Amino acid sequence: MTELAKARTVQASRIVDELREQILHGDREPGSRLGQELLAAEFGASRMPVREALRALEAEGLVKIKAHSGAWVSGLDQEEFEQCYKLREVVEPMVIGESVPLLNTVQLDRIAELADLIDATGGARGLRSFLQLDREFHLLSYAGAAYPFLTELVTRLWNTTQPYRRELVRYMPDESFHSTCAEHHLIVDAVRSRDTEAAQSLVRLHIRRTRMTLRNYGEVLWTKDDD
Repeated sequence: MTELAKARTVQASRIVDELREQILHGDREPGSRLGQELLAAEFGASRMPVREALRALEAEGLVKIKAHSGAWVSGLDQEEFEQCYKLREVVEPMVIGESVPLLNTVQLDRIAELADLIDATGGARGLRSFLQLDREFHLLSYAGAAYPFLTELVTRLWNTTQPYRRELVRYMPDESFHSTCAEHHLIVDAVRSRDTEAAQSLVRLHIRRTRMTLRNYGEVLWTKDDD
């Protein structure tokens, strides 16, 4: 690899990391356009590493690239929402079932700590912190699974569904927030006791309840992408 190619790869990686954080934290709204020239100017790079970064983020489920239109932050789409959450209900219980027996003490302690930290966010009052901690809580609970393909799929699904979770928390009443926190602590108890079946059932219920709650918000959420 030439020095120029190495530099371009480093630039693309930096752009991926920064854009990913911006999208996951909601600094770039779902459905907003990602113009290559503007991004190149923003990151002080040529268009080639920007294109590489956008393709990488598309593979992660955070960006959609449309022919003759360009790149866009993935929007809120009712059909996509249903598919992703139903898939999560199948895949994530499977992954936590493989993970629970293999989590170490440090991971178990951190999972319990995260559940307490999530309680302290207050839900919508600490939206950014809630989303960051909630993501770490669940992905860490899956970290023991020795199935790279499945864990990569779970990460992609979490990326794709991040804007839906943001809207859920934004509109979440206190009662729903407390229910979410209670479910987290039940998951902690199941994981600590190495109760695989309980952990699987709780995760499945947790995801399904989120899906049903978001359904109730109706069409106000859906800014369906134009094909």
